[in-house]
Amino acid sequence: MIELEGVPELIDPVMVAAFEGWNDAGDAASGAVAHLDREWKGEVFAALDAEDYYDFQVNRPTVWLDNGVRKITWPTTRLSVVRIGGTKPRDLVLVRGIEPSMRWRSFCNEILGFAHELGVEMVVILGALLGDTPHTRPVPVSGVTSDADLARTMDLEETKYEGPTGIVGILQEACTHAGVPAVSLWAAVPHYVSQPPNPKATLALLNRLEDLIDLRIPLGELPEDARAWQLGVDQLAAEDSEVAEYVQTLEEARDTADLPEASGDAIAREFERYLRRRDPSAAAEPGDAAYLRDPSGGLPRAPKRKPEVAGEEPPPPAASPPEDAPPEPGSPEA
Repeated sequence: MIELEGVPELIDPVMVAAFEGWNDAGDAASGAVAHLDREWKGEVFAALDAEDYYDFQVNRPTVWLDNGVRKITWPTTRLSVVRIGGTKPRDLVLVRGIEPSMRWRSFCNEILGFAHELGVEMVVILGALLGDTPHTRPVPVSGVTSDADLARTMDLEETKYEGPTGIVGILQEACTHAGVPAVSLWAAVPHYVSQPPNPKATLALLNRLEDLIDLRIPLGELPEDARAWQLGVDQLAAEDSEVAEYVQTLEEARDTADLPEASGDAIAREFERYLRRRDPSAAAEPGDAAYLRDPSGGLPRAPKRKPEVAGEEPPPPAASPPEDAPPEPGSPEA
């Protein structure tokens, strides 16, 4: 039994997760969850035991000084909760960590144990991959699920991917086997400018998350950071004629592929987002700072239970882009 004495009964909770590593090109996905945690002042209520899941020679702990006292921060995955105010209050359970080095099935079972005890209605897993996409165009974000009914009702793609996968793909399948609705949102990051951070991709993921769960997310300085990032890449590309020519080629391919999207659903989504941001009554407000009854309490752990995922593939090298998102338009797999 999971002891969650510091967490009250949640309102229509949705779990949003992201993991640093192979599924996090440009730190776009982990940056999105970090933004939610920061803007809504999330309070950590649980953490997984780092000894169970991480190779400390791969993800090393860090030593730091706190008023002259040396302390250690261990690589792990933490869960926090935020209550979003407004006319229709609801809660988000934020899961932010590092892709585990081992015991992926047990890792997913722990996450699902918390989801079960908290009454989570849906799990949204954020990811980012390297792709042949120009930095000058809107960031493509694909929404995929393994649930055919969910794909139909939420206008998502039903994943047909076969091949090596990361923790995003494993956790989504674990949710499916446990009967928990799960969606993965994937942002495509230009492979020629993959260094983190990528605020433009983070912003695109948050916009897609807004549409998916019908929630207004305060963006803070993120839009300005995204514009500054694009201007910086523009300047770097202008200094190299070969890069500039390559970017132009990607732009032409992208514009041709996206021509049907210039009207219809794409415009409708942007208009709905515009109206949502103009409506003061829809504004999401941070919850009470004392939201958790006992935020200083211990970090409970979930039991090793819930259905296991059939099969587990070893993660590919970190230099390879994740492949469990749908192929980019125009690719041989598309």
